[in-house]
Amino acid sequence: MTVSVAPSVSMFVELEREAWRALRASTPMTLTAEDLDGLRGLGEQMDLNEVADVYLPLSRLLNLQVAAAQRLWAEQQAFLGGSARKVPFIIAIAGSVAVGKSTTARILQALLARWPDHPRVELVTTDGFLFPNGVLTERGLMKRKGFPESYDRRALVRMLAELKAGRAEVTAPVYSHLVYDVVPDEAKVIRQPDILILEGLNVLQSGATGQRIPHTFLSDFFDFSIYVDATEQDIRRWYVDRFLRLQQTAFRDERSYFRRFSELTHEQAVAMAESVWNEINGPNLAQNIAPTRSRARLILLKGPDHKVKRVRLRKL
Repeated sequence: MTVSVAPSVSMFVELEREAWRALRASTPMTLTAEDLDGLRGLGEQMDLNEVADVYLPLSRLLNLQVAAAQRLWAEQQAFLGGSARKVPFIIAIAGSVAVGKSTTARILQALLARWPDHPRVELVTTDGFLFPNGVLTERGLMKRKGFPESYDRRALVRMLAELKAGRAEVTAPVYSHLVYDVVPDEAKVIRQPDILILEGLNVLQSGATGQRIPHTFLSDFFDFSIYVDATEQDIRRWYVDRFLRLQQTAFRDERSYFRRFSELTHEQAVAMAESVWNEINGPNLAQNIAPTRSRARLILLKGPDHKVKRVRLRKL
């Protein structure tokens, strides 16, 4: 008996960089080199050409998505005969440590805020929703920091639910990378933005189960999601390079949680960075982060030079 095998079917349209760049159309460049200096992550070779080729087409796509969502919201309110407050369009950005998702989030925030229809764009990172170090230590999770169980996911789901419910003011906890902990008694206040960007390692995973919000997933609140991707070999190298730069800069601050690493030799610092990758960041990427990639609406695939070489967009 002969069995015919159907060709594999992809959920994504795959675009090489040149094809993606053409989708910018007439979208104007609204960032300057000085703006970019304040948005670029440590060690990233981001330039205005990368913004023009990759992020302007993406901002154009997101502007279309936001406009469509706003029209749908208005039509639904007219249908219901109500006058509920407009709720924010929520964009999730996921990816590994050191892959550049924070820079992606900051650049998109700056670009999207320059479109006239949605000038109020807030950025929240999930770092603030990590349990404080004291709680992680008590639970034996300090070496699992960044893994799903190290986050107060119930609080994160609650914040997103309040935003989508139209609450006038919502707060998010603040995290300090200098002291490597949540800042006590400090919060970021979010007042009905047009767009909220949520950036973090595990944002495309399932949410928490709670008494007030049962069986709720983070993705239930997302209007669009992005995964920043690269090979593990490249990400590992970027992580080690970033560790070495931090050792010569931020780690030397008296307040730094990692100050003890500032005295390491170059060889010791490389060994320490590789150990952290092998024990924490690498396993977290393989077990928890990379498996969520296919849930994203759009995937940015980076090459060894940190430049985006290909874009995958989920078919509608």
